[in-house]
Formats: sequence, structure tokens, C-alpha cells
Amino acid sequence: MFAATETLGSHLQSSGVQLHLNLVDITVAVVYLIGIVLIGLLAAWRHKKKQGAAEEYFLAGKSLGWASIGLALFATNISTLHLVSLAQNGFDTGLLNGNFEWMAGFTLVLLGLFFAPFYIRTGIATLPDFLERRYNRVSRDCLAFVSILTAIVIHIAFALLTGGIILEELLEVPMMYSIVVLCVLTGIYTITGGLLAVVVTESIQTIVLLLGAAIITGIAFWQLGGPTESPGGWDGWENLVQILDAEDQQQKLSMLRPHGDPDGMPWYAILLGYPVLGIWYWCADQTIVQRVLGAKDEDHARQGPIFAGVLKILPVFLFVLPGLLAWALHQDGRLDLSMITVDGEVQSKGVYASMITELLPMGLRGVLVAALMAALMSTVSGALNSISTLASYDIVKRFRPDINDERLVLIGRVSAAVALVVAVALVPALNMFESIFNGMANIISHIAPPITAVLVLGVFWRRASARAAAATLIIGSVLGIVVFTINTLFPKGELSQLPGGFMMMAFYLLVVCMLIQVVLSFLLPDAPLAKDQTELKGARLAWTTPLEPLTIPGKSRAGDPRLLSVLLIVTMVILYGIFR
Repeated sequence: MFAATETLGSHLQSSGVQLHLNLVDITVAVVYLIGIVLIGLLAAWRHKKKQGAAEEYFLAGKSLGWASIGLALFATNISTLHLVSLAQNGFDTGLLNGNFEWMAGFTLVLLGLFFAPFYIRTGIATLPDFLERRYNRVSRDCLAFVSILTAIVIHIAFALLTGGIILEELLEVPMMYSIVVLCVLTGIYTITGGLLAVVVTESIQTIVLLLGAAIITGIAFWQLGGPTESPGGWDGWENLVQILDAEDQQQKLSMLRPHGDPDGMPWYAILLGYPVLGIWYWCADQTIVQRVLGAKDEDHARQGPIFAGVLKILPVFLFVLPGLLAWALHQDGRLDLSMITVDGEVQSKGVYASMITELLPMGLRGVLVAALMAALMSTVSGALNSISTLASYDIVKRFRPDINDERLVLIGRVSAAVALVVAVALVPALNMFESIFNGMANIISHIAPPITAVLVLGVFWRRASARAAAATLIIGSVLGIVVFTINTLFPKGELSQLPGGFMMMAFYLLVVCMLIQVVLSFLLPDAPLAKDQTELKGARLAWTTPLEPLTIPGKSRAGDPRLLSVLLIVTMVILYGIFR
């Protein structure tokens, strides 16, 4: 089925190793599955009378508070891809990939302070709708197509791949069986209940996910504490540092690496490359931003992303660090990884599953399996809801603007079901990357630059023209596809060997896209607007100055998004100072 999985599976069979759960673990997992589906269906039933209304189905009736938005943003973002692949990266390179989590905090501040007010004030239902109002229909169509494609590939298919790999090892059932079952269960409440059911279940799943991750991190620390002959104690961190020193691997605790670092992600690549990926992902991706669009008012829309930024501090310690702890435990002889060792080399994709089976007692393993399923289901449900919204508002309504709400909701449900089937079919093709997380980020780095350029220039520069934006989206997307194809076909070529890897490639592509749009905006300016259109195209859809949004006050001093953003940024700077 999958080359890596077949190799690992055959090794496990030949070695006689069995990774199975007992009845208690399976019961915990099954009860969780049944419970989350029932809660999702209950949320749908309670709003049954309003289900015909498109706004109620796609945007939860614009009733979401800041806490629900923050939890939903976090849950949609965190999938089994993060649990499995960040642990894999922690094992291989230490805390380095934690930059994808901590840098998100800065981008979420941008979403809360600079972009959310636009989205709420214009009353849009989708991000492509915003681009049409700011630019033209071509820009909307381009973003709608890319958004649906990335929701299927990035949010659903990659999450299913990583979830399937680990559940196959833990449950001893073929990967595609577990994927299909989870997809059917997730689809039941997502397709039935819309955004409200998604947000309600995601809030619960976030708590389960964090609880499960905290358990395995705590136990790994405990196992690393104390002497080798009697493990268990509170000096796990000291032992981790000692093991790193003994193996001359002190850089594994560093988040910011120098130029020439063998892991290929120096500090300048993070500083320049991540914002390209992050602005697209957090500020222009429908799957993410739809939670903000469902806010009850502008203040909650601004506060929710900042709360999500606070939550994004946790994955470094709960998802990346466990992989590093597993490496230390393995080096110290306290963790047996023979079950995932092939030809003398540890297959790090299976590290998280090995930690569950080797470190956790019976009963707690079921909690971790529930956490894995929570991560998978929350991401899939969020992506399905965004796909249904995009298909309904950006495709169907274009050709049938007078369609009634009930038919629009039905089409959205059918679109989500079709997208789910397509995503499942794509799973086997995505196991080509040595690191699944880096593979996903590599794809994003070639997709994001034109969208980031068009969004940033459109919001902060009033002279950005419609024809220039459409040309940038088309040319930039084609350029990204060409570069990605060349890098894939010639992995040892000059483009693939650029310092900073795919992160710097994203930055270079962004520079090219911005130059294209700026030059074309001067060559192909927009026609002068009529007086009654100036408010729509100018004041409402582009800031007068870049700092204008910082003048928007909060409803209260303590809850002022500007103050909360400063506190979050200061916290992140301190953390980077500690783990630099």
C-alpha cells in the first residue's frame, strides 16, 4: 500500500512484535468516537430550525465568541500531522521545527489586528469574496480554486495519511480501513451540522488533544529522570541536557540555527520565509479564517486569533519536545525502538506510536488514541466545512445568484462529501516525503507566495490594481508549480540546494510576485471610481495607512486586542531568547 509502511509492517511481522491495545484502551477510544459524533449531531439538532439558512450553516449564524474561535483555530490547525510529524522532527532535528508553531503567534496577531476588521466589516462569507470586492472576479476564481485544492490536499489528505500510519500500528488494522471509518464518522456531523457542529466538537477535541499530549510528554520526562538503573524522577530536563552534551547534539535545543546548519533551516530562512507561508495559511486560507468570519462581532473576531496565538505556544512542548525526549531515552537505553528499526536505522515516522506503546500503561493508551482521532477529525471537519462554503458561495452562486438557502446548503453538503472521497483517494500519493510535515510545508511554500503578495498589497496599498492582482495570481501560481516540479524531478539540482531550502524559496517567489504586482499596478491602473464606489473600494477594503488598524480600540481595556497582542509578542520574544 505504502512503501514505507510496507517495509515497517513486514519488519514488525518478522520480528514478532505486536503493537496492540487492550480492551480498556479500545473501549476508551470507541466511547470517545461515539461521544464526539453524538455531540456534533446534538449541535446540529438544536439549530435544526435554522439549518435552511445559509449563514447559519456555513458561518454558525455569526454567533462565535473569542474563546470558541481561538480553540477552533487551534484544533483545525493541529492534526495527526502535527502529533506524528512534529514528534518525528523532534527526534531527528530537535526543537527546530517548533518555529512553525511559535512564528504562527506573530501571524495570528496580524490576522487579529489587521485583517479581521476588514473581513467582518465587509460581511463576506469567503476569502475569495473579499478578493472580488477588492480586485475582480478573476482574482476570486483563482483563490477559490486554490483554496478548495489546498483544503483537500493539505488539510485533509495529509492529515489522513499521518493518522492512518499511526492508527495502523496501534490498532493493527489496514490503514485505509481506519481512514474510511473516521471519515464517515466525521462526515456525519460535519455535513449535517455545518460550522456550529464543527466549532463545538473542535473545542472539545482541543482539550482532549492537549490532555493526551501533556500525558505522554509528562511520562517521557518522568522516564528520563533519575539514574538509568532506576528511571523516574523530576530531573528529566537535566538528564536531557547531559545526554545532548555527551552526544555533542546541543543544537537540538536551539530554535534559531546559524547559516550552514546541516538541518537546512537557518534563522534567516525562518524570519524571511515563514511569514510568506503564515500569512497565506492564517490570514487567507478559508479553512482557517472561516472561524473568524463566524464571530459575533468585530471585537471577538480580533481577540480569537490572539487567543489561538497563545495556544500555539504549547505545541513546541507537547508535540515537538516528546520526539526529542524519545531520542534521549533511546540514546540512554531507556526506550526500545527496535520495533521501528529497519536495517539498523530508526524509522522516525513511527516514534510517536512507539512512545504510546512503550511508555504508557494500559488504559492511558486509549486516551492517546482518542487524542489522535480528535486531531484528525477536527482538521478534517474544519476543511470539509470550508470546502462546502467555497463551493456554494464562490462557484454555485456565481452561476445561480438567485438560488435559495436550502438548495445552497444541500449543494454544500454534497461538495463536502465529494471532497472527502477525493482526499481519501489521494492519500497513497502523498507518502513520498521523508518528513511528512516538511513535505506539506514544501508544497505550501510554492502555493502561498502569489496569494500572500496579492492580499498584503491589496490591504495595505490602495493603488494595487485589479488586473495586476489577477495577473500576479496566475503567473505566480504557474511559476510555483514549475519550480516545485523542477525541485521534485531534480532533488539534487541547484534550485533544490538553495541555502534555507523551501523556506527561502517561498521568500524569493514572494519577492518576484510582489514585483510583478507593483509594476503591473503602475502599467495597468484601475479606472477612476465613481464617487459612490470610493467607500467600498477604498476606505473599507484598504487601510489608509499601515498603522491605521492600531487605532481601533477594544471594548474594554483588559480585553483590548492591541494590549493582548503586545503581551503575546513579548512572551514570544522571551521564549525565543531562552531557546535561541
